[in-house]
Amino acid sequence: MQHPILYSFRRCPYAMRARMAIAASGLKVELREVVLRNKPEQMLAASPKGTVPVLITIGGEVIEESLDIMHWVLQQSDPLGWLSGGRKAEMDSLVAENDNQFKYWLDRYKYADRYPENSPGFYRGKGELFLELLEARLVENSFLCGNKQSLADNAIFPFIRQFSKVDAGWFESSPYPRLRHWLRGMMESKRFRAVMKKHKPWDIEAEPVFWEGI
Repeated sequence: MQHPILYSFRRCPYAMRARMAIAASGLKVELREVVLRNKPEQMLAASPKGTVPVLITIGGEVIEESLDIMHWVLQQSDPLGWLSGGRKAEMDSLVAENDNQFKYWLDRYKYADRYPENSPGFYRGKGELFLELLEARLVENSFLCGNKQSLADNAIFPFIRQFSKVDAGWFESSPYPRLRHWLRGMMESKRFRAVMKKHKPWDIEAEPVFWEGI
């Protein structure tokens, strides 16, 4: 194996953030797009839990969590300084709140019919606590942890993107103009457009797809 292998699913926000970090790092990887209802045996052999993303390093290490993949690739190469700036604890805290609190309410807002004990508005209101925090941070800086992009921006924005799409009309009129501007910039970036390019599902017989930094 000459390059790391990434098993990914285009629309998964966890896979999105892993791809964003790989693109920023400049590392060359073999991208294997999977169909979640028909997961490749090779992926399941490496990572039996069966979720994406999964990164297999040249040395054979299997990295199964998206945030761990982000850290690993950026530790190999971080030309944009996503890990630098002396604000690691701040970034870690913000990403942890996204992953552990906001994601919980996002799922209930997005799939409110599965959680009929409360209204969609109730779940949205709980998620808005995080939106308010991000809006306040963007009053002071262009990005979440300063005036340049960091790991935090790229780890969080796929989930804000999901939240914004549940009720796009509400989001566009919501009291978070700086957050909308930030999200729009992230989504319109050349890097995000590149990592969202469609690829055919991976097949062991097909020519490998190699993918590197943007």
